[in-house]
Amino acid sequence: MAEPIIRARQVEKYYAQPSENRIQVIAATDLSIAPDEIVALLGPSGSGKSTLLRMLAGLSRPSAGEVLWRGAPIAQAEANVGIVFQGFALFPWLTVFENVEAPLKARGMPAPQRREQSLKILDTVGLDGFQAAYPRELSGGMRQRVGFARALVVQPEVLFMDEPFSSLDVLTAENLRSELLELWQKKTIPTRAIFLVTHNIEEALLLADRILVLGRNPGQVRTDFRVTLAHPRGRRTPLFAQLTDYIYKVLTRPDVAPPDVPQSPGVRDQRQMHYQMLPHARPGGIAGLLELLIDYSGRADIYRLADDLAFEIDDLLPIVEAAQLLGFLKVEEGDAAITPEGRSYAESGILAQKDLFRKAAIEHVLLLRQITRALETKSDRSVPEEFFLDMLDEQFSSEETLRQLQTAVSWGRYAELFDFDASRRRFILPQADAEPATESRAE
Repeated sequence: MAEPIIRARQVEKYYAQPSENRIQVIAATDLSIAPDEIVALLGPSGSGKSTLLRMLAGLSRPSAGEVLWRGAPIAQAEANVGIVFQGFALFPWLTVFENVEAPLKARGMPAPQRREQSLKILDTVGLDGFQAAYPRELSGGMRQRVGFARALVVQPEVLFMDEPFSSLDVLTAENLRSELLELWQKKTIPTRAIFLVTHNIEEALLLADRILVLGRNPGQVRTDFRVTLAHPRGRRTPLFAQLTDYIYKVLTRPDVAPPDVPQSPGVRDQRQMHYQMLPHARPGGIAGLLELLIDYSGRADIYRLADDLAFEIDDLLPIVEAAQLLGFLKVEEGDAAITPEGRSYAESGILAQKDLFRKAAIEHVLLLRQITRALETKSDRSVPEEFFLDMLDEQFSSEETLRQLQTAVSWGRYAELFDFDASRRRFILPQADAEPATESRAE
């Protein structure tokens, strides 16, 4: 599993009273938010959902325990978060554009950059053409779009949402949820993780990769589980109905230990095994991006880099993500920064690049590591494709499973970790490659 962006360790929230007693809102709680996941927090009214969100976002200090941002106390770290509130919270005297640029203005960003970034996010969330409108001229759904744009304009690494759809009518809420999920899945927004507070069980199941349910008096996590349903999720599927019933029981029976989480047939507990989603990028594209970053002094704004290259951002992001997965670059506040390993890779010759890619792939990519080890343990150095399809199918849709395996084959062949016999649908480890010596592989 990837290192969490936010980690809460034994955080508590309580309020002292004139007597020696105190009002405990949140009991000692451990919680983490990892990259590439939507986490939903459910709980009954008064359980402390919003209080916990504010502590995780750095808006409120815990009474005890600590909240870490990438390993450092959040109060001392350069945490980049965006927050969408339940009640729009727009400035009525400002236009849509002025509301959206307000966070950038508060950060001291120069006007030309503010304008460019604000207009781009307005277009992304479907508000192009409404820049000069005032909040009073907009419907509830459009005002919440402005709220989303204002939260996203700072290019937050973590987006917090506190019941953002609860004040909207059913159809508007459904539409906004679908659009948010589409932006997330297509990686149109730079956000690495989303933390959603909601009281709507179906909403959590439709959006979240992971769901936490709070009990109350005091607030405490009663269950924390992964949702194994593939997108798009249908409300009428048996597992959706079972999970809905499971969450309802956890919420309404606080004195009873939570039952086992329902799973679809053959699905393992993904807390024990979680594959990264491999970005569909070629090794040559990764090398080309790293060489370009060196020309940009090792760091560049991703969106500006896409503009300079006349790339669609959707075409560039998979290459950025692949380089990040392999440890060749880091993404910080919308900037791609090359790492020492990435610089070494970009500046090396062909054979050395293969060696560096091979080491990075084995270290960082679980699927490639498993394929290689499976081949090395087989006497005939051969494993059927179906073996890995079955494992991936537990986490991804059938279509995405095939795409993941295709990318793994491309990377594995380039790194000379293994080959793939398309006629037999088998991964193979040629005898020459079975020797552990690195030199024999590079030749």
